[in-house]
Amino acid sequence: MTSQIPRNVIRRLSRLLAVAALFSALLVGAAGTVLAKETVKIGHFSWPGYGFLYVAQEKGLSPDLNFEFTIIEDPVQLFSLLSTNQLDTVFSTIEFGPIATAEDMGFKLISISNLGYGSDNIVVHPDIKTAADLKGKQVAVLEGGLSHIMMGIWLEENGVKWNEVEMVNLIAGDAAAAMISGNIAAAELWDPFGPQVLADLPGARSVSNSLEAKWLKSALIADAIFMSDEFTTKNRDIATKTIQAIFAGVEYWRKNPTEANAIIANSVGFPVEDVQAILGGENNPEDGGLYMYSLDEAGRFCGSIDGDPPFGQRNGQMEDHWKMTNEWWVKFGFMDRMVDSAKGTDCALLSEAR
Repeated sequence: MTSQIPRNVIRRLSRLLAVAALFSALLVGAAGTVLAKETVKIGHFSWPGYGFLYVAQEKGLSPDLNFEFTIIEDPVQLFSLLSTNQLDTVFSTIEFGPIATAEDMGFKLISISNLGYGSDNIVVHPDIKTAADLKGKQVAVLEGGLSHIMMGIWLEENGVKWNEVEMVNLIAGDAAAAMISGNIAAAELWDPFGPQVLADLPGARSVSNSLEAKWLKSALIADAIFMSDEFTTKNRDIATKTIQAIFAGVEYWRKNPTEANAIIANSVGFPVEDVQAILGGENNPEDGGLYMYSLDEAGRFCGSIDGDPPFGQRNGQMEDHWKMTNEWWVKFGFMDRMVDSAKGTDCALLSEAR
């Protein structure tokens, strides 16, 4: 004997099954969205100032993005990968923008990220009493880097033309060793190498430091964020979320410096003591060597958010910084012309990320 199910019950069951099927489909779709995070390819060299996305990733501050990191110690190689869209974003020092634009390399300078706040020193050998004593002597810089420009500015402000000394291309660690051994007369050194020379070479002294008001106001010694044109045009929403994640990492670090410094140390391969010395902690920037811009401060520096950036800098100072580095690259012979900063920057991403 078979039972008869009333038609009205069948209709109700059908509707319930349809709703359940729809709900199930929505759940599967939502799960798929969670699983299908957008991967963003990030490149940088080993430096604590580039570690804030690691904080954002570990603390889940950008849950729909997955950051895939590549650490290469040669910035030129990083920019080559960015130019060929093998990387989406590169953290590096700020000065490469004019060169990249002149060469039409397919990426732009997006934002300043941090500022040297005592991290860089010009150190002279004990025998050097004045800048004039450096004429004809070897001076170590990283050619094509900010240390090259800082040394050039300091020399000319003190009455010595940049080409009256012999510039020697050395990374900071090698320059520090050369200073201590007496092979060079002066060097531009970033932390921890400047303090190392001052401690290990009796009589050596710092004649200029990035904590001085003129360097802070000019923002010469700065790190920056670069992104490929393909990334910012075809995936602008993801590029915007990447900017948000970077500065979310910075703000988490401000509130939790001990925890965040440990994450950064583990990620970039620095002893946590060095990360603490470079980034600071509870009293940043006074207990560190870098000043971290907030998203709004970075936007003000770039000119896409209203208000003044810190240290007497002006709104839109990115244009001035670009011109300053461009002029020095022409002077040093790395470039043969000036290029318009508007062609090589994309400050709008910062306002879009608010």
